[in-house]
Amino acid sequence: SLLLALSLLSLWGSAGGSCPPRCVCASNLLSCSQANLSTVPAPLPRFTAVLDLSHNNVTRLRADWAPARLPHLHALLLSHNGLAFVSTEAFTHVPRLRHLDLSSNRLRTLDENLFSDLGELEVLLLYNNEITTVDRTAFENLGRLRKLYLGQNRIARFPLELLREGSRLPQLALLDLSANRLRAVPAGELQALPAWLRDRLYLHNNPLACDCLLFQLLDRGRRRHLSAVEDFQDELRCFLPGTTALTKILDLAGKPPLNCSKAREAVLEAHLGDSVMLGCDSRWQGVRSRHWVTPGGERVLGDGGNGSVVLLANGSLQLRALRPEDAGTYSCWVAGPLLNETLYVELLVHNFTLHGPHDTLNTAYTTLVGCILSVVLVLIYLYLTPCRCCCCRGTEKPPAPRDDSINSSVLSTTPNHAGGIGEPCGSHVSSSAGTGQNGRFKGGGTPPLPARPGPKAQRKVSDPDSVSSVFSDTPIVV
Repeated sequence: SLLLALSLLSLWGSAGGSCPPRCVCASNLLSCSQANLSTVPAPLPRFTAVLDLSHNNVTRLRADWAPARLPHLHALLLSHNGLAFVSTEAFTHVPRLRHLDLSSNRLRTLDENLFSDLGELEVLLLYNNEITTVDRTAFENLGRLRKLYLGQNRIARFPLELLREGSRLPQLALLDLSANRLRAVPAGELQALPAWLRDRLYLHNNPLACDCLLFQLLDRGRRRHLSAVEDFQDELRCFLPGTTALTKILDLAGKPPLNCSKAREAVLEAHLGDSVMLGCDSRWQGVRSRHWVTPGGERVLGDGGNGSVVLLANGSLQLRALRPEDAGTYSCWVAGPLLNETLYVELLVHNFTLHGPHDTLNTAYTTLVGCILSVVLVLIYLYLTPCRCCCCRGTEKPPAPRDDSINSSVLSTTPNHAGGIGEPCGSHVSSSAGTGQNGRFKGGGTPPLPARPGPKAQRKVSDPDSVSSVFSDTPIVV
């Protein structure tokens, strides 16, 4: 690979750029890894797409590290540099970045609007730093960010705003908060989030306080075989109240002092505009309190603001005039005399014009009517076509030879012969041989008759691609 890179150096020079000293350049890739650099080399070729500066001594990333715009740069690797400072204007000239690796450095804070210039960023690696503070606006404008790695830092507050649907990170699919200093997790709000937001949340190796809601959140992930839970069961530990000993979170079911119970789940399907009832049938007698939490994290205590959500006296939740945004996981929290219980209902809202029974009936009815109409038109076409020979009325037409029956023009709306006005019908009995209608070979046919002089005696050749041919391969369109 080194020889290949060296052979491409001439291409860099001819394209208007030069490879910086102590770097290896290959096409649009620039590798300056382990080059003992303390600053970013300059100038950088304008067409650089991947820049690897890992394993160096670049401790500060100033705003002028890229004085000129790098419109093609989509991957910047700065891991293992001892990086302690990043300017809020450091990414102004690299707006097309999709992959940014700042892992294994000495970053302590993520300042306000630090990454706001990276509107196309998809993967951000910040693990193995010394981050303790994350500004609420640090990830503003990252509408395409899918993976955020914040593991192995010193974060003590769970950044719930990163996960709420419709927040500043609408496409976030993976959030790694492992090996931090989290003592509490908003398990109730996380459980009510849509599945695609919570299924790839990594929380292992945190000093969490034991809680039944946390147990139910992780137990549900284990039943769904989520890798974030299954692969780290031994690392998912918590502190029991009044103790300093760690215990496995997934072992809390039925054990004192919490005696956590496993959550129950149900799936309900409905269509737009329907009204549904979500039951909260707890097994406990003498329930002290009960409430619901919507997929958006809102607690339902009574009638909804628009009357579409109603909490009934028996604890059930009634939803009226379903909308697409009503889909998601609804949680019913029940406080029993001995234990607390949580019931989850996954509501799937289908568009009835696509999935509902009305659409199925409508499609079947339309198909049946179309088939019947097609058959009727074909029968009319075959048997009720009027005779086009005006002179044939009252004249008995001699039967055609048996071996020429396939070329009969009675079934065709286009005449196969061009006869004169006063020509008798008997002159149309003769037939061609060899190839039949549509160019097909007709076995057993008679030899062709010699052509008679005169324009009226010329035979009109049938067009094999004619849509009026009865034996045409073109389907009848109704």
